[in-house]
Amino acid sequence: MKNDLNLCVIGLGYVGLPLAVEFAKHFPVTGFDIKKDRIKELLSGHDSTLEVEDEKLKSVLGKEPFSDQPSLFLTSEIDHICKCSIYIITVPTPVDKNNRPDMTPMIKASETVGKVLKKGDIVIYESTVYPGATEEDCVPVIEKVSGMKYNQDFFCGYSPERINPGDKLHTVTTIKKVTSGSTPEIAEIVDQLYKKVIKAGTHKAPSIKVAEAAKVIENSQRDINIAFVNELARICAHMGIDTQDVLEAASTKWNFLNFKPGLVGGHCIGVDPYYLAQKAQEVGYHPEIILAGRRMNDTMGAWVAGQIVKLMIKKDILVNKSRVLILGITFKENCPDIRNSKVIDVINELKIFGCQVDVYDPWADGPEVKHEYGVELIPAAKDIIDLAKGYNAIVLAVAHDKFKDLNIQGLNKNTIIYDIKAFWPRESVNARL
Repeated sequence: MKNDLNLCVIGLGYVGLPLAVEFAKHFPVTGFDIKKDRIKELLSGHDSTLEVEDEKLKSVLGKEPFSDQPSLFLTSEIDHICKCSIYIITVPTPVDKNNRPDMTPMIKASETVGKVLKKGDIVIYESTVYPGATEEDCVPVIEKVSGMKYNQDFFCGYSPERINPGDKLHTVTTIKKVTSGSTPEIAEIVDQLYKKVIKAGTHKAPSIKVAEAAKVIENSQRDINIAFVNELARICAHMGIDTQDVLEAASTKWNFLNFKPGLVGGHCIGVDPYYLAQKAQEVGYHPEIILAGRRMNDTMGAWVAGQIVKLMIKKDILVNKSRVLILGITFKENCPDIRNSKVIDVINELKIFGCQVDVYDPWADGPEVKHEYGVELIPAAKDIIDLAKGYNAIVLAVAHDKFKDLNIQGLNKNTIIYDIKAFWPRESVNARL
């Protein structure tokens, strides 16, 4: 693998930025993003996703495009990426309001690359998609815009992202990477490229479709397993059994898979199964288990809200106009990522019951939450111990470490405490998922 390659990473979010920073230690890298505010933020040396530390980002930043030295040049101008030879696309792959795959970001990124592509260039996709998306949906766009022929004038690879937002142990370099290419020769080039930065090593898949399928089933499998324990939690609630006690007992068997019930959000687990289901239906197969798991997990927020309301009724708390405090709105703990957070389902359902809901999250960005979900975060009290006073119900939705300091034992005995994450001591709460 030559060290004089010019790389371009398109999409500088949770996936693209950490990858671009690592590659910039070995190659000249241009980081491209259509969001000018994101580029401005990164040029100041700060990453609001907190995936890359400020000092680490500043250490690789370059000031000129097309450098001959390893560095990271950041831009939103297409002219600054025209001399690159390898383009790595790391844009989001969301679903629409009907849970159908939205390939718009991938198509737009492919059009951008098509405008600057040169003969011999390689386009590598990292975004999670259904099998066939790279060659059946994206390649034709590149061919149309560039006027070039696939596997003659330009080539493609697919190396699915395995970023776990907020995880400082399993980072981009410490997670084994699946690679693939449109020809055996390109597959080897792609594999050697990633070996430069992936300390955990790589696995070269025999085709792009295999790599695409491998990625999409990773999260689909996890989604189904969580759906199973979510159903278990519902059964246990009807039987008056503590779900966590059941899981703790079952975990004593050596081959038991210790999944936890909860709200399944985020940009991967709650989205990727729909990509696989869509492709399955297109080829004539209706997936049963995948969609059943999605239905179970997508309805957990409303079910949790219903459980909270039942507890309030049992304590003779007037549900209509009751005050409820939701702790946490990010999709996971100790992370600012609010994408596809299912906490909003709990909030909206409680509002339907007439509850007055306040939300507090020390990790989330207030304006972003307001824009995405229409929810105003409340400011923190001077002392977090006093934060929860005056509410009829407290709901622990996200297990941020900062919530350990909350003095729930000092609350009014009539206050309902519902712990979705089984985060607090069992004796301190009315119920937990």
